[in-house]
Amino acid sequence: MIEVTRLNGEVFVINADLIETVEARPDTVLFLVNGRRYVVRESVSDVVGRVVAFRRSLNVPPGERD
Repeated sequence: MIEVTRLNGEVFVINADLIETVEARPDTVLFLVNGRRYVVRESVSDVVGRVVAFRRSLNVPPGERD
């Protein structure tokens, strides 16, 4: 799960595994595999960075997690 912000400032978490594409139109839009889409404040590169960090955290042995 990653944390993102709606345009109105509401913070929510989204399942990173459901994100199919992320586009800048000019706002950042997350398109999910189930057809839903979300417009968020974060940039495309920020969303990608959060997804990468989330996936890396899954590969850390349990004793080494923060």
